Amino acid sequence: MAGFALGGCSLPRGAAMQAEILSKESVSTADMAVYRVGKDLIARMRRWPAAGGHAPVNWPTRAPARPAGPPPLRPGDTLKLTVWDNGDNSLITAPGQRAAQISAVRISPDGSAFLPYVGRAQVAGLSPDEARSRVEEALATISPSAQVQLEVVPGPGNSVEVVSGVANPGTFPLTEQGMTVLDAIAAAGGAQSGLRNPQVRLVRGSHVWRIPLADLVANPRRNIPLEGRDRIAIEEDGRYFLALGAAGTQSRIDFTADRLTAAEALTMMGGVSETRADPKGVLILRSYPARAVDPSGRRGPEKARVAFVFDLTTADGLFSAAHFPIASGDIVLATESPVAPATTLFGLIQSARRLSGL
Repeated sequence: MAGFALGGCSLPRGAAMQAEILSKESVSTADMAVYRVGKDLIARMRRWPAAGGHAPVNWPTRAPARPAGPPPLRPGDTLKLTVWDNGDNSLITAPGQRAAQISAVRISPDGSAFLPYVGRAQVAGLSPDEARSRVEEALATISPSAQVQLEVVPGPGNSVEVVSGVANPGTFPLTEQGMTVLDAIAAAGGAQSGLRNPQVRLVRGSHVWRIPLADLVANPRRNIPLEGRDRIAIEEDGRYFLALGAAGTQSRIDFTADRLTAAEALTMMGGVSETRADPKGVLILRSYPARAVDPSGRRGPEKARVAFVFDLTTADGLFSAAHFPIASGDIVLATESPVAPATTLFGLIQSARRLSGL
């Protein structure tokens, strides 16, 4: 009875076999290209477009060092003026006073600031000291003895925003020329703890750049000076791959570093099952955008859907797995070994015999 029962059942499996996925019918139905991964393919893929997640790090080179000192005035900055005047019958100071406060003088979009009794004075592009001299020259037409003390409240054109991923998001003035990306992050309280592989995103006008925070810290040349109106955000790395089949775990696994290889991905998924997996049939299934396809296979995959096949029983397969980059959204599949069902069946038969006392 036990033998009859076993013979009439279909043994469960946790994954497909390589032969099933790569059969002629399956490949044709999926309309996919199949590549066996070795050193030659790794070299060819360097000419292929990036697939999934981040493109290669795109970050501006470090700008030349600028002179120390406060940044030049820009439209949107606000001037606070104290005018000292000891002349009789001054139009600026009240009787008995020697100084007058002129506050909230905002620099207009055309770069000028309005001064009472004088009109507009062009100050944008000047240093605070140069602007003070310009204001004194303008006031000299009504008060030759006037002296000016000038304080600048930076506006958007001389400030940067740190908008997310830090302890204290906010707007920070460029108080000194050459304020860097890391200076701004530090002013905002530093990156939030617990962010997985944090990425720094810098927005400047229509340009958007991204770099891993660890790379920015490790490479001083990438810690570039900021410009007015720059925006910084620190974001968690949102890339992932899917682990399936005869492996230690079947789940969505998040990237923990900016670059992840196939060998590292296998380690993160607990390796392949020594009793169930086919070490000659570890597959990475990937979808490329249509624009990346090259029918010749030289500058891109021949089809948008691709199956990469790894043979982990060979040295070339192992070395290649250590250099093959994982892309976000990849499916890493450890296929079932062809001998696994037979092994399972043999185990069931042995168990049945022990239960029946045979």
